[in-house]
Amino acid sequence: MPVNKLILGDNLEILKSIEADSIDLIYLDPPFFSNRNYEVIWGDAGEIRSFQDRWSGGIDHYIGWLKERVEEMRRVLKPTGSLFLHCDWHANANIRVDILDKLFGSENFKNEIIWFYHRWTNTSKTFQKMHDTIFWYGKTKAAITFNKNGYPPTSSQLKKFEKGWDQNVVYLKSKKVKQYIVYNREKFERNCKNIDTDARLVYRETSELKIAPPDVLEFSVINSQADEFIGYPTQKPEDLLYKLIYTASNEGDTVLDPFMGGGTAIAVADKLNRRWLGIDQSAMAVKVTELRLQKQQDLFSAPYTVQLHKYDYDTLRYKDAFAFEAWIVRQFGGTPNAKQRGDMGLDGKTAAGAPIQVKRSDNIGRGVVDNFKSAAERFDKNLFDKNIAAQKPIGYIIAFSFGKGAVEEVARLKNKEDRIIKLVTVESIVPIAVKPAIGVHISELEKDEKGVRRIEFAAAGESPAGIEFYSWDFAYDAEKGFKPEVFIDKEGKQIYSCKAGLYHIAVKVVDNDGLENIETIKLKINGKIERE
Repeated sequence: MPVNKLILGDNLEILKSIEADSIDLIYLDPPFFSNRNYEVIWGDAGEIRSFQDRWSGGIDHYIGWLKERVEEMRRVLKPTGSLFLHCDWHANANIRVDILDKLFGSENFKNEIIWFYHRWTNTSKTFQKMHDTIFWYGKTKAAITFNKNGYPPTSSQLKKFEKGWDQNVVYLKSKKVKQYIVYNREKFERNCKNIDTDARLVYRETSELKIAPPDVLEFSVINSQADEFIGYPTQKPEDLLYKLIYTASNEGDTVLDPFMGGGTAIAVADKLNRRWLGIDQSAMAVKVTELRLQKQQDLFSAPYTVQLHKYDYDTLRYKDAFAFEAWIVRQFGGTPNAKQRGDMGLDGKTAAGAPIQVKRSDNIGRGVVDNFKSAAERFDKNLFDKNIAAQKPIGYIIAFSFGKGAVEEVARLKNKEDRIIKLVTVESIVPIAVKPAIGVHISELEKDEKGVRRIEFAAAGESPAGIEFYSWDFAYDAEKGFKPEVFIDKEGKQIYSCKAGLYHIAVKVVDNDGLENIETIKLKINGKIERE
């Protein structure tokens, strides 16, 4: 399975398709056994189905539901790999005894990691519940990755400190975090010398640091004021995932998150130059994670793909030709050509070796059939003759649609020359839908208390599948791509304060199939509001 991929679907079925011993690190944050409806967070059809599956019985049913998935995770994990399972007090004892110890063996238990967070609740009868549990297991007794030396800055600290370090480093021991952080000495002294007044500076070589991180990690829950806030109710802090992924994997390793949720593990894995796979039943979870990746990626970021249940015609029809050819050949079950030229116009072959040609076009004519017949014979004459004798297809042509001439010529070749060519539409391989429509209405409201003009943007989307949510980028740059400031807007309405100037704004609409569309708006605000 290719990596750097977001997949919409049941993780149990998708895990079964992943090669054994191929994943370096698995982080799973499954729905907690809280028996509360708030565990349905996104509210789309895929998540509701999953909720019903795990709640059709009590704790035994929940453990069975989770266990069969963790069993597949153990199969795909490398012998040197790590699994982190995130849970809370509702079922952590059951999960450890009935799932992890039984599948991995108690001898492969590494740590019980505590995520401690502050949360102000009003209770007088019990201690406040202010932690989650993360169980760390290895697959075997083989040595696993454990990066304890030269612990790098967390993602939030990187906003204050420049990224990058070498042998001339600063080790910053914070009284709050209680562990060493590595910073480049020159950059620290130039930019950051007055930031942490509680810090003590120690200058050493990287290899001299021998302190491992503690098993209690203190990070605040994500609130609406946090820079990384996306509006996901159980969103985990990036710093927490940063610790786990950095500690137990290396650059180039593959990280799997089979319960993707708000996409924090995938976003962090991407930042740390790990390869990754993210799976979720919810189309909204997949699209929100994609938006997070879009916001943080730059020219040096690795590419990724998104696998949905349905695909937008326009996106497929007008995407890069070579990328589409390779993708649709794989979807058809074939092997794409590595070469892009000198291939006689053929783009791949089936498992039986029959040639495949892909036309990223509609209404394919007879000429394509004539040329393909000749290319198939030159491609492998022995196989060509063998397939004719066995009355099997000499090859396959894949396109969006076929014209009358192509259909008639294929029929003639079969009836008159015993040459069978199969015409295959893209829609017969992958389901195709029409992306949602979107429009935006703009109206001016009363000025704010500082006299700044307030503009209301009201987006209206339409889709047969139903609209899921909207996202907004109020500083849209077409070259940099869509970088959302507002990730999840269920209503499609935003109020924005605008001083005089030129504004380029973009809004995306996502439907329940995960298909999207974008509307861009240019506003010139001076004496009046002008929409270009």
